[in-house]
Amino acid sequence: MANGRQVYSAYRFYVEIDGVTQATFSECSGLQAETEIFEWESGGENQFKYRLPGRTKFPNLVLKRGIATADLWDWYAKVIDGTITRQTVGLVLYGYDEMPEVRWSIAGAIPVKWVGPSFKSGSAEAAVETIELAHHGLKREQERK
Repeated sequence: MANGRQVYSAYRFYVEIDGVTQATFSECSGLQAETEIFEWESGGENQFKYRLPGRTKFPNLVLKRGIATADLWDWYAKVIDGTITRQTVGLVLYGYDEMPEVRWSIAGAIPVKWVGPSFKSGSAEAAVETIELAHHGLKREQERK
């Protein structure tokens, strides 16, 4: 602990979909945001260009886990059938004392891609499914101080 701040392990996280904790995921990526920058040149100002913030982009959230239940496939199957059900997804990072420390709330998530496991005879690897979620943005919330 340095300057009163603690560093947490990346493996202590859970995923909640509409407030219900799902089977533990082994990997999560795409938790990021990037704001576009527009450059504007002003006549007579030759030393710099104005750099103005524009729209913020959020890439798809990618979740991986061992195949546990059919709930993620069922959610995606509804999208395939034309029934769009947006859900709130929460990513919760836990500290060493098993208490929630930080939460990211992902708004309006819908599954847009599902990848099933790769099979290979003679392999001892777990069967893993991947689901990719498009969303309307995220917010970081502090669980405890």
